[in-house]
Amino acid sequence: MNVDWSALGEVASVSTGVTVGVVVVFALGVLGLARVEAAREGDGGSDTLGFAQAGLCFLACAAVVAYGIYLIVPQFH
Repeated sequence: MNVDWSALGEVASVSTGVTVGVVVVFALGVLGLARVEAAREGDGGSDTLGFAQAGLCFLACAAVVAYGIYLIVPQFH
């Protein structure tokens, strides 16, 4: 049995990079929701901007998850 170590390393590095990217985008979405809460408490800030930031970030996370499911499930091809 031969293992293609370069391909294994490539898959590991890409999956690690995408995972970190999705976590960062999700955290930015949570930050947007925190801005909405801060605006509602009267600390200033834009309520609409926070909702837009959160919506776009969570939509991007959902798109990445949907693409991953598309790649895994063969009936979608």
